[in-house]
Amino acid sequence: MVKKKEVNKELEAMRHSAEHILTQAMLKLYPGLKMAMGPAIEYGFYFDFDYKKQINEKDFLKIEKEMKKIIDKNLPFKKEILKVSEARKLFKGNPYKQEWLDEIEKKKEKAIIYRTGNEFVDLCGGPHVKSTGKIGAFKLLSVAGAYWRGDEKNKMLTRIYGTAFKTKKQLDKYVKDLEEAKKRDHKKLGEKLDLFFLSSVAPGMPFWMPKGMIIRNILFERWKKIQNKYGYKEVMAPNLLSIEVFKQSGHWDHYKDEMFFTHGKGKRKYALKPMDCPGEIMIYKHKMRSYKDLPIKYSEIGTVTRNEKSGELNGLFRVAQMTQDDTHVFMKEDQIKEQVKEIIQIAKEIYEPFDFEYKIYLSTRPDDFMGNIKTWNKAEKILKEVMKESKLPVLIKEKDGAFYGPKLDYEVKDSLGRTWQCATIQLDFFMPEKFKLEYIGKDNKKHRPIMCHRAIMGSIERFIGILIEHYGGAFPLWLAPEQIWVIPVGKQHVKYAKEVSKKLAENNFRYQLKDENESVSKKIRNGEIQKIPYLLVVGDEESKSKSVRIRSKGKDLGKIKLTEFIKKTKIEVEKKKN
Repeated sequence: MVKKKEVNKELEAMRHSAEHILTQAMLKLYPGLKMAMGPAIEYGFYFDFDYKKQINEKDFLKIEKEMKKIIDKNLPFKKEILKVSEARKLFKGNPYKQEWLDEIEKKKEKAIIYRTGNEFVDLCGGPHVKSTGKIGAFKLLSVAGAYWRGDEKNKMLTRIYGTAFKTKKQLDKYVKDLEEAKKRDHKKLGEKLDLFFLSSVAPGMPFWMPKGMIIRNILFERWKKIQNKYGYKEVMAPNLLSIEVFKQSGHWDHYKDEMFFTHGKGKRKYALKPMDCPGEIMIYKHKMRSYKDLPIKYSEIGTVTRNEKSGELNGLFRVAQMTQDDTHVFMKEDQIKEQVKEIIQIAKEIYEPFDFEYKIYLSTRPDDFMGNIKTWNKAEKILKEVMKESKLPVLIKEKDGAFYGPKLDYEVKDSLGRTWQCATIQLDFFMPEKFKLEYIGKDNKKHRPIMCHRAIMGSIERFIGILIEHYGGAFPLWLAPEQIWVIPVGKQHVKYAKEVSKKLAENNFRYQLKDENESVSKKIRNGEIQKIPYLLVVGDEESKSKSVRIRSKGKDLGKIKLTEFIKKTKIEVEKKKN
């Protein structure tokens, strides 16, 4: 059994330690600077500083040089546990550390600090490497503004990002991949390709342009087709529900700080749903069910809204309003394995055309779980058995389950080798109990169903952001919002270009006739910038022979009969789409 948390433990400790070394170097180089906070993150680390003057990337060479001096000293990292009153003396004059200590004091805990030799100290829970000399290859990457604790009401700080790896070879590869990722940045490509835009009038809520909507609709239409095949019934619940529903579901305790609220004309308080499940529970609960009805499979293309802090929003990857491909299965306990196996098959079919590699992890009981441990153990045991019976490696994410149940999480690898958590299959014994869901069994008595929450694409916004970067904006033919441009060489060729366009329309291709008064080379260049899969150029020869000259991905692929081109491209589209 592989535990994913253990795989990167050493790297996490190294990056956390590099973050302390960065802070130590900054305090020496910039007198008057105040350290705020910073963690190790998935691909590196960052730290936030309060400093009156500007710090930019031109300063990185000087900062890295100072960091290297600290590493060469091979200073030990030493952990100490102090009373809060003792820790306050160490960070006198630093309002950020004092605020952290206020929270520690409220929890009636002690303060944990780490010293780097006798030269530096910070509030920290670890982990760290044994000494600064254990830091491998490191590099500072970027600088940005960040509000203290992600809240725009707080002071803007300077955030420095960096990364560290065991070897220089690993670091060089990461930096190279990072440069490629910058070229594929979905925020820039989204604007450039006219797919979506973001605006301060609705922070974290994308405005979708016609071409972006085409992609969304293709993904959802294909999703619906697969759901129908497996007997799912589409439903829709209101976006606004009484807060009593969220208190009953447990979302209130876990998400109330991330929810939007409003009042009706009376005193009753409502909230925009942060999750779809309470609405679908209401639909199940609307009438009494029989064991003969189970499993009941509901699917909903549901829009959820979360009051995210502006500092945490990130293009399509972290939005305030998202649309999810949610489904909820209500079933008997003896149907769990069959239904989870079916969902694994559905996920395989949905991911198939994207050529993704992915791994499936079992996320186990978190510290803030709800329900009883006996039920949790049973649910985790069932999911482990499903993984084994499905011939999947049993990979574990310790304490990463939802508050109401364990889950299977899919980590998808993109074309740059980055991993993204997408699909999730969540087993839930808790909410049916909270909402007193029932069905009449064979024995004519009332029984409690089990729920399975699942999403495959997850947030469609995030999924499209991943796809934009996975393909670098050059979507495959079946998914491209504009599949073909027809480009006449001269005015005398427009008539034939219109014939070509008519045939494309008859065969349901998404095309544009580019008959503007511009040069052919400019049209081709614009088509390549817009990453159109096929540019069909038609001149004298093509008009006479009823053919087209194909350009794709910057290459001239030669001349082909129009009928043959349509036949081949239709096969290409249908093969991937279906």
